[in-house]
Amino acid sequence: MNKNIIGIIVVVLVLVGIIWIARPNSQTNSAASLIQNSDGTLTAEEISFDFGSISMAAGEVRHSFPIKNTGAEPIAINKMYTSCMCTTATLISGSKKIGPYGMPGHAFVPKINEVINSGDEAIVEVVFDPAAHGPAGVGRIQRIVTIENNAGQPLNLEFSALVTP
Repeated sequence: MNKNIIGIIVVVLVLVGIIWIARPNSQTNSAASLIQNSDGTLTAEEISFDFGSISMAAGEVRHSFPIKNTGAEPIAINKMYTSCMCTTATLISGSKKIGPYGMPGHAFVPKINEVINSGDEAIVEVVFDPAAHGPAGVGRIQRIVTIENNAGQPLNLEFSALVTP
């Protein structure tokens, strides 16, 4: 019996270690929508969106967040990922659709390396599946899409919803 308990503890510690290593290394962005450095400025007019009340039975919901480089220099979007496996995000830059990207640890999050030139815009299309968590997923939710870039701190786009059966 003691060997079983020790085995379970070892497995739990290994799993916790894997999750700790796989977590993104970004910091939460405050309510500011500007990300600055000497290379450029990445802005989003809307950094938060509320879907309101949505039904699990109705299926996925989508929202597009426009982002823009308002700086003088190009900005490289390095990575994009979501805070939950129920959410995916796609970067739409010109005629290119890059993604969808999900939650680190549930899928590999590759580097994007998409450049947004000064004055150019892109779209981050977010898709939320309210049925992803099953019956336990009802109630108020908040999710975040993180955009890592070379202009400084990551840009966080947030959305919320009240999920009903």
